[in-house]
Amino acid sequence: MSTAPSADESSKHPDGRYANGAQRPPPPAERGATVIPDRVVARIAAKVASTALHRITAPQHPLTDLAAPSAHATTHDATAQLALDVDLPYPTDITAACRQLQREVTEQVAHLTGLDISEVMVTVRRLVVAGQPGRVR
Repeated sequence: MSTAPSADESSKHPDGRYANGAQRPPPPAERGATVIPDRVVARIAAKVASTALHRITAPQHPLTDLAAPSAHATTHDATAQLALDVDLPYPTDITAACRQLQREVTEQVAHLTGLDISEVMVTVRRLVVAGQPGRVR
C-alpha cells in the first residue's frame, strides 16, 4: 500500500484550490439540476413506443407496415405527462396492446430521463389491416 499522495491530491492547496488556481466545483447538491426539454422527452417516448409496438405486434402481425408513433410531452418539475398517437394492426386486442404500451413507455422513459411519468395517454390513429401498408389513399 502506497502512502504517497495521488496526482490529484498533490495538486490541491489546503484552501481547496487546485495548483493551477482554479476553484473546486461545488458539491453535486449545490450544482443545480439537469433540465430535459419537452421535445427531447417526446422524442425519447416516440422511439420507445416504436420499439415497444414492434415487440408487441410483430409476433402476430409480421407483415403489417405501421406508421411511426408520434409523441407529445409536458414536463413540470421532475414529472412528465406523455401523449402518444399510434397505429395498430387489425385484428388485435386494442386494450391489451395499449396497456402494455403504456406500461413499457412509462418504465423506459422514466429510466432514461429520470423523470416520474404521471400519465401516458394513447390515441389510436388508425387500425391497419395485416399485410397492407400503413398509409393507403
